[in-house]
Amino acid sequence: MLSKENTGLIITDIQGKLAGLVHDSEAVVSNCEKLIKGAEVLGLPIIWLEQNPDKLGSTVDELSILLADQSPISKFTFDACEEPQFMEAVRKANVDTWLICGIEAHICVYQTALHLQQLGFKVQLVCDSVSSRTFANKNLAITKLVNRGIDVSGVEMCLYELVKDCRAVEFKKILTLIK
Repeated sequence: MLSKENTGLIITDIQGKLAGLVHDSEAVVSNCEKLIKGAEVLGLPIIWLEQNPDKLGSTVDELSILLADQSPISKFTFDACEEPQFMEAVRKANVDTWLICGIEAHICVYQTALHLQQLGFKVQLVCDSVSSRTFANKNLAITKLVNRGIDVSGVEMCLYELVKDCRAVEFKKILTLIK
């Protein structure tokens, strides 16, 4: 079970034109908005990534506005774990479990999730908050990650798992996000 005391969120490369080209892009961005807002309500550490922003563009406005109090970590490797600044942020977060969302599911999300797992972290792929340019590649990523022991969740499922109790202070805010 997820616990807000030891869980963080990684937002992977939801940038520029590519964000609009992925399968079901509007739903993915909307779900990532809910996930970010929920993580903030629950006090989770958030790490925000951008792949080669000079070429791919910056994070979409809907998300960058929510993340305005921090800066993205730029990377050029598909696997964010190869970026020292990312690994420093992961260590500073002091959690052992990471929710991961973003694009593209079969490239950057996939490689980062696997590497985090190899480093001993628990990883949950938030499947309604990831995508690729094709639905087939999204499904391929989910299948391969599941086969390698990565857990799969959804926005609503993980947020309710983190809040745990309808009497919790955060519950009403989470409920409002989900509705």
